Amino acid sequence: MTETNPKLATIKALLAKAEDPASSPQEAEAYFAKAAGLMAKHGIEQAMLADAEPGTDKLDSQEFKIEGKYMPDRANLLFAISHALGAQNIYWSRTNWNTGKRYRLVRIYAHASTLARIDVLFTSLQLQALNGVQHGRPMLGESTTAYRKSWLSGFSSAVRKRLELAEESAVQEVGERGVTGAELVLVKREQAVEAYFKGQHPGVKTAPKRRLTGVGWKDGVKAGASADLGGSRLGGGARKQLA
Repeated sequence: MTETNPKLATIKALLAKAEDPASSPQEAEAYFAKAAGLMAKHGIEQAMLADAEPGTDKLDSQEFKIEGKYMPDRANLLFAISHALGAQNIYWSRTNWNTGKRYRLVRIYAHASTLARIDVLFTSLQLQALNGVQHGRPMLGESTTAYRKSWLSGFSSAVRKRLELAEESAVQEVGERGVTGAELVLVKREQAVEAYFKGQHPGVKTAPKRRLTGVGWKDGVKAGASADLGGSRLGGGARKQLA
């Protein structure tokens, strides 16, 4: 879905520069900001087009199977991304009966173009989060697991805020160009997604808030605030590293 879209391909190429070891932290951050902005603008373009030509960007859903380490935390990152982009989600805890191991199956509901953006972001950011959390240092005597879970929670929180800011900035820029109605169109799309989701899952309940005890939150927020999207690792090989 994401590979055939030329604009998303351009964004991936830009993000690959952010991951280049030769790039300084300032350069990497600049590449990320540019990529996030382009992605937000792309989303608004798709939304306005679909509003003018109904049926060009249909409501759909996509499953993400999350296996391996830090499943709840990586699922939380996926939720943060999807919520920032106006999507809805539901998940199930399942068991692979061949291995006896548990995994999370997450289904995201959104318009097709939004699902494409979520796929690009999640594939990259979860890799970056798993790499970054390894460098965090818990306090003396603190559980490494507790620290890392709170670190990943902070990372997800910062990523969500950055994506929401990029969306808001893109809407404002469109308005400054004299194009009106973008904000209303996005609200209508979110309402359509919510109605679609409730139609598929009328009895679903909101999951309770997670309670984390580690002190890695601030470190995770700091990492998430400067994260690039890992565009050079978006292929199938990157997905295999997560198991």
